[in-house]
Amino acid sequence: MNRGRLIALEGLDGCGKSTQLEPLAEALRAAGHDVVTTHEPTDGAHGRRIREMARARAALEPAEELRWFVEDRREHVAQVIAPALAAGRVVLTDRYTLSSVAYQGARGLDWREILAESEAEFPLPDLALIFEIAPDVGLARVRARGAPLEHAFEREEFLAKVARIFRALPCAYVARIDAAAPPDAVAAAVRDCVRERLALL
Repeated sequence: MNRGRLIALEGLDGCGKSTQLEPLAEALRAAGHDVVTTHEPTDGAHGRRIREMARARAALEPAEELRWFVEDRREHVAQVIAPALAAGRVVLTDRYTLSSVAYQGARGLDWREILAESEAEFPLPDLALIFEIAPDVGLARVRARGAPLEHAFEREEFLAKVARIFRALPCAYVARIDAAAPPDAVAAAVRDCVRERLALL
């Protein structure tokens, strides 16, 4: 059986990637593909610990924070992503390695080193869609949802650093989506990109 495909949806908080995941999954299923949708942080013990940390006032040291994300990802890959790919399924994940590269890089770690280590250890995405949006617009969307901001990550000056790293990524598997467009236009751009890059639609 052929290896499946891995598509990661990445970007700043409020960029709309979570909103776009299910429409993409539905389009792929309509095209005859067996699709798995998943997300990071996961719902496992490591992921729950990360979300609690993100809501807290006291942030971890950057290296320890990265270690938590890597532990969560190792479990995620072993339990969800790798088995699905081996079964020939299409995996859509809301956040993956490039979020660690950009977010923990913005916390002061060497993002190029995080990228190299991530690519050496984890399955490479066949496509990483980076949803590009201004940090203030993304945060306004988060506030509009009525959810409390995550103190560790959802600050405009911090997200500006994250955005710079996302823009600098040299990966051939990256494609960039204008996330400031209306949701239907963003969904159409996502489908066009998946069609052009992976011929899945």
